[in-house]
Amino acid sequence: MHTELQRIVDTMAARVGRPALIEDRRQRVVVYSEHTGLIDDVRRSSILRRHTTPEVIAWFRQVGISDARRPVRTPASPELDLLPRVCVPIRHQDLLLGFVWFIDAAGDMSDEDIATVTEAVPDLSLALYRENLLGELTSQREAEAARTLLSDAPETRAEAVRSLLADGIVGADGEVTALVAKLVADRGQPLDDPARVALEHTLVATRRWIGPREALHLVRHDHGVLLLCCGRGTNRVSTEAVAEHLGASLRSAGGGLPSVARGVVGVGQPRTRLHDTVASYQEALQAARVGVQLPALGPVVAWADLGIYRVLARMDAQQLGVAGVHPGLERLLRDEANQVLLETLETYLDLAGNAHATAQRLRLHRTTLYYRLQRVEQLAETDLKDGNERLCLHLALKLGRLTGHYRPAR
Repeated sequence: MHTELQRIVDTMAARVGRPALIEDRRQRVVVYSEHTGLIDDVRRSSILRRHTTPEVIAWFRQVGISDARRPVRTPASPELDLLPRVCVPIRHQDLLLGFVWFIDAAGDMSDEDIATVTEAVPDLSLALYRENLLGELTSQREAEAARTLLSDAPETRAEAVRSLLADGIVGADGEVTALVAKLVADRGQPLDDPARVALEHTLVATRRWIGPREALHLVRHDHGVLLLCCGRGTNRVSTEAVAEHLGASLRSAGGGLPSVARGVVGVGQPRTRLHDTVASYQEALQAARVGVQLPALGPVVAWADLGIYRVLARMDAQQLGVAGVHPGLERLLRDEANQVLLETLETYLDLAGNAHATAQRLRLHRTTLYYRLQRVEQLAETDLKDGNERLCLHLALKLGRLTGHYRPAR
């Protein structure tokens, strides 16, 4: 089908004497003609990455291309290094399928040239409609199979594995690892549409980077899922490299969106069969959620590296609360004046009660350290010489971090 689209776009470009590019309705590049002459960074990036950046998508939406029924002349944007363009919407029975783009830096694309392009839109819309229909049917089958792999019903997961193998979507039944990508909205706001589009673009781009038949992806209401599938061969990209690539892509995509604060990737443990994908997914999801609450862990958070947070993440932390683990520590947390005492206590417990190492880490005189620990004992009504008390205090501090009740400065 791409052959038909390529023929149409090449003919169209030759008739108007300038390069043409076709995007689908999500502004992912479908096909383009030979490019000569002046182009801007946006066009160059679109061709190389196969999609437009989120900030450019948002800018074009403000111009009104998504609602247009007729050709639109879009202005330049120096901030985005974007030259003026002519955009011709492609619709099939009023259903928006995509756009034809021409760079018009000198503003000399005539009305006759635009009319020539418009005359070709019916053929183009029919070809793009067929392409979209076939592509979306394939995408829907993949997405449904990925969604089923993450279900709780073993029989349903077994059927999904059979479907993936029969359709040739994955090469073989073997090792699988789940990654969960989350864009963290600024100030706790829900993700908007540009952020969701950016998330999907990031997952698709990462799949292309990995290679064909080596991954599946799925976008859910507040996160994306990337499944690294079996049969990836001896030269396969490592899970760590994929996670780093996905994390870097998230940072790049989120950096252009004012609604996004940062991105986090959670990595589950590998499983030996596709049938057990759901277990790896649950770990990756929990790891990503911990990473959202604890930015200090970094943009990539592996379940295997979470330590005590593996236990706390599986608990109903908000319902249990710090007081449910150690009431005395909950009293300390109520007063911000106790922040220094709490940080001293956490360091002391992290270092297995080693006073010398704690004093060195905090650059304190040993007398000052002992004074702070004594104040903790008094205010929390605890005894740091009691192993059970130390365990409860340590767990309560980590739980406080996870629920946001304790946010140390360091």
